Amino acid sequence: MEKWYLMAIVVLLGLTVRWTVSLNSYSGAGKPPMFGDYEAQRHWQEITFNLPVKQWYFNSSDNNLQYWGLDYPPLTAYHSLLCAYVAKFINPDWIALHSSRGYESQAHKLFMRTTVLIADLLIYIPAVVLYCCCLKEISTKKKIAHALCILLYPGLILIDYGHFQYNSVSLGFALWGVLGVSYDWDLLGSLAFCLAINYKQMELYHSLPFFCFLLGKCFKKGLKGKGFVLLIKLACTVVASFILCWLPFFTEREQTQQVLRRLFPVDRGLFEDKVANIWCSFSIFLKIKDILPHHIQIIISFCFTFLSLLPACIKLTLQPSPKGFRFTLVSCALSFFLFSYQVHEKSILLVSLPVCLVLSEIPFMSTWFLLVSTFSMLPLLLKDELLMPSVVTTMAFFIACAISFSIFEKTSEEELQLKSFSISVRKYLPCFTFFPRIIQYLFLISVITMVLLTLTTITLEPPQKLPDLFSVLICFVSCLNFLFFLVYFNIIIMWDSKNGRNQKKIN
Repeated sequence: MEKWYLMAIVVLLGLTVRWTVSLNSYSGAGKPPMFGDYEAQRHWQEITFNLPVKQWYFNSSDNNLQYWGLDYPPLTAYHSLLCAYVAKFINPDWIALHSSRGYESQAHKLFMRTTVLIADLLIYIPAVVLYCCCLKEISTKKKIAHALCILLYPGLILIDYGHFQYNSVSLGFALWGVLGVSYDWDLLGSLAFCLAINYKQMELYHSLPFFCFLLGKCFKKGLKGKGFVLLIKLACTVVASFILCWLPFFTEREQTQQVLRRLFPVDRGLFEDKVANIWCSFSIFLKIKDILPHHIQIIISFCFTFLSLLPACIKLTLQPSPKGFRFTLVSCALSFFLFSYQVHEKSILLVSLPVCLVLSEIPFMSTWFLLVSTFSMLPLLLKDELLMPSVVTTMAFFIACAISFSIFEKTSEEELQLKSFSISVRKYLPCFTFFPRIIQYLFLISVITMVLLTLTTITLEPPQKLPDLFSVLICFVSCLNFLFFLVYFNIIIMWDSKNGRNQKKIN
C-alpha cells in the first residue's frame, strides 16, 4: 500500500511539473503568418472537423497544405477530430474554418494544454508506472525513483508542454508495446506498437527491434510448431490493426498514395533546421544537400543507417531477451537519428524513451545521455522562449537521478556493463584498466562544454556573417556525444553473451 501511495506522489509531482511548464509561452505565439506547432495542432482540429476524410491530406482552397498541412498518420488525424468535437462543444470559434487561423486566447490555451495532460494521464504515465513496478531485482525504493526520473525527463516535458506536441501518445503506445512483448503478451504488444506507428511514423525508429525480438521468439519456439503459429498470429494482428486505422484511405488508390506522400516528404531534403545528426554536422565541412541529388542522398543515408543497426538486430534475432531488446531499441533508434533521411531535432525523443527504460541498469550513462538529448534541442527551446523552464527541469532531473541512483558511484566496469569488453581488450592490452576513468573524464568534458555553449548562446550575439554559429556548434557537439553513445550501446549489446541471464528483466 505504501508503494502505491509513494508512486501516486511521484505521478502528482510529474503532473505538477508538466502543468507549470505549460504556463509559459508556446511555439509561435503571436508570430504570424505561420505561428508554430501549437497552431498546427489547432489547425488539424479545424481541418478534420470541417472537411470530409477524403480531403484531409489533399491540397484545396479549404486545406492549404503549405499552412500546416496534415503530415502524420491517420491515428493523429482521428485524435485531432476527437479534440475538435470537444472544442466545438466549448467554443465553436476555436475550430471555425478559415476564421480560426492563428486563434489565441487564454481559454483556448487552457483547453489545448489540458488535452496534452489527459493524453499523458491515459497513455504514457500508466505505462511508465507499470513498467517501473514490474522491474525485478531492484528494491521498491528504486522502482519509485526510476518512475520519478522518467516522469521528470525534461526533453519530453519541454517539447510537449512548452513547444507543444503530443509525443507522449506515440511514445506511450510504444512503451505499452515494450511491456507487452516483454511479458510474452506478444499480440497485445504488437497491437500497441502498431498504434504507435499509426500515430507518428517516426516510431519506425523502433520497428526493427520489435520485429527482430518477435521473430527471434518465433525461431526459439520452432517454426514448425508453436513458433509458426505465433508468427501467423502476429502477422494477422499487424495487418488487421493497419487496415482498421487506414480503412477510410483504402477506398481509392490515390488516397493511399497521397497520405504516404505526406508522411514521407522526400523532397524536403536530407535534414531540416539544425539537428544533431551526422548529416547536419558534416555539412559544416561539405554541403552534401547542395552537391548530391536527392536520390543519392536517400541511398547513402539508407546504407549508413542499415549498416549501423545491422549487428545489434542480428544479435537480437539470434538471442532474443528482454534486456537485449531494450538495448537494441536504444541502438537502432540512435542509428536512425544519426544517419537516416529527413530527421528533426525532436526525433531524439525516440532514442530517449528506451534510454529511460535502462536508467536503473546503467544510471550514469543513461543520465548523461538524457542530459545531452535535452541540450541538443536548445536552439529550438530558445526559439520558443523556454530557457528558464529548460534550466529548471534539467536541474531537477539531474538532481533526482544523482540522488536516486548515486550515479557518480556507478562508474565501475561492472556498473557500466563493460566488464566483458574490458576483459576482451585486456587479452591484447594487459594495461587497459583505466576505461571507467576515461568515461568519467569524457562526462566532465561533455557537461562543461554544454554549460559553456549554453551560456555563450544566451549572452553573446553571433557574428553577422555566421548567424547560426552557436546553433551549429550545439548540434556538432551533441552529434559527437551521440556517436560515442552509439559505440557504447553497441559494445554492451555485442559483448553481452549472457543476456538471457543475470538481467533486470520485466517478468
